[in-house]
Parts: sequence; structure tokens; C-alpha cells
Amino acid sequence: MRRIIRQRYLLLLVLPAFLLTLVFSYVPLTGWYIAFSDYKIGFSFLSGSWKGLHHFSSFFRQAGDALAIIRNTLAMNILSLVGGLLAAFVFSLLMKEVRNDRAKKSIQIITFFPYFMSWVILYSVIYSLFSTSTGAVNAFLVEHGFIAEGLNILGDKRYSWGLIVLVNIWNILGYNSVIFLASISNIPEELYEAASIDGAGRLQKAIYITIPYMMSTVLVLLIMNSGWILNSGLDQYFVFTNPTNRPTMEVFDMYIYRYGIKLMNYSYATAVGIIKTIVSLAILFLVNRLSKRLTSRSIL
Repeated sequence: MRRIIRQRYLLLLVLPAFLLTLVFSYVPLTGWYIAFSDYKIGFSFLSGSWKGLHHFSSFFRQAGDALAIIRNTLAMNILSLVGGLLAAFVFSLLMKEVRNDRAKKSIQIITFFPYFMSWVILYSVIYSLFSTSTGAVNAFLVEHGFIAEGLNILGDKRYSWGLIVLVNIWNILGYNSVIFLASISNIPEELYEAASIDGAGRLQKAIYITIPYMMSTVLVLLIMNSGWILNSGLDQYFVFTNPTNRPTMEVFDMYIYRYGIKLMNYSYATAVGIIKTIVSLAILFLVNRLSKRLTSRSIL
């Protein structure tokens, strides 16, 4: 109690964020009750008959759906996470070597800009580049004889994973690179000066000074993002999914949307959402435990 009284002003600063999290993230969890009942729209949550784990088992009984959803979600999100961190890591190392401040700021603005764009706008940019008939890339390749006809990159399921991964890397590159550059700025300048006196070049400084100091930031980002591996985001996949590429593009969020909103099977969709949440928490704690055991660094 003495500590609470002593830190009352700090607690008051935290209170708004705590209330927002409580109201918008924890109070809605009461709606999870409908996953265990036969809920009908228009009635109260408690009006449906008790079904227990029926809706949960239904998801796993549909082996084809369950395996495809898990495969698509894990493949695209893991590749996007690893590729995004790796691309931002290398990009930050290169940005550190840029001596012209004006050029560095311009590059940062250009790479950060896609992060603030909606997925509808991003899709329109990708469509203008890669659509079969009018896309600039396809038109260039056909005109110069590299291919006989345009590639259906947006519709062919063979290109779905690569398309989403590259778009995600492009979208998050600027945001992650800012975090890495902030980590680089905290490296003592004396280390670089001592390395220069010893005759170290730029590559040696990067290998023996910059990269080791950045690894803690990489681990923190990896642990924090691991909990979002199953949370793909509906808006992104909503605009990129079409009937021809849906088998390889449908992820948990799209599956929940299809059953919950379009088919109005709210109980089943809620049960699938709970499964996704539980698995996400398990992945988060697992990655955190592995990081703590292997590197003695963790966030919990």
C-alpha cells in the first residue's frame, strides 16, 4: 500500500491505457460463451442450448479445412516475420553507412510510407504493377519478349505465398528499420573509434560491433511478433483473396470471417477464434522460453 501511495501519479498515468485495454480487450471475452452454446442471432448470449466442446471438435473433424488453414497461416506469417526482420536488419546496416543526412532521411521516408497506407491502396498499387492485362511489369516483360503472355500473379494460387510475403516485407520494412536504427544509435561511438584505430574496416565494424549489439533487439521483436503468427489481419487477405487463389490464401482470420459473418455460424467461428488465441499464446510462451534458455534474454 505504501508503494501504491508513493507511485499514485504513475498509476494515474497508466490508468487510461489500463481501462481501454480492459474495456476493449477483456470485457468482450465474455462473448466467448457462445462458442460453447448454440447461439442464434437476435437472442441473448445465454439463450442458446449448451453444446460444450462440440464446435471445437467440429473444426478438427474437418481435417482438410483445418490442415489447409493452419498450413497457409503458419507458412505466410512465419515467412513474413523472418523475411521482414532479416530485410530490415540488412537495410539498417546499409542505412548506417549512408553519410548524407538528407539522402538518409529521404530513403527512410520512402520506405516508411507504405506502413501508413491502407491495404486497399496497397492492393491497387500491386494491381497496377502485376495485373495480367494492364500491369506495368507484365506489359514490360511481354513487350520485350521475356514471356509470351502476362503472369496471373494475383489470381494463380502458385504465387499466393510469395506475393503476400513480399508485400508484407515491403509494408513493414520502414517500421522495423526505424527500430533497428534506434538500436544502432545506442551503440557507444568509442567502440567504432577504437576499431578504426586498430585498422578495422566498415565490414569488420559491422560484423564485430553493430550486429552483436543489434541481436537483443532482434530477439525482442521475434518474441513479440511470435504471438501474432496466427493473427494475419483480415483486411490484407480480404483484398488479396479471390475464388482462384483461395485454397492457398485462406487463413484463420478469413476462415472466421467466412463462417461468422457470411455463413452466420457465430458459435463455430468463435470457437475457431478461441483455438487461434490459445495456440498464439502457446507459441509466444514457447519462443520466449527458448530464447531465455538459449540466450538468457526474454520479455517475461
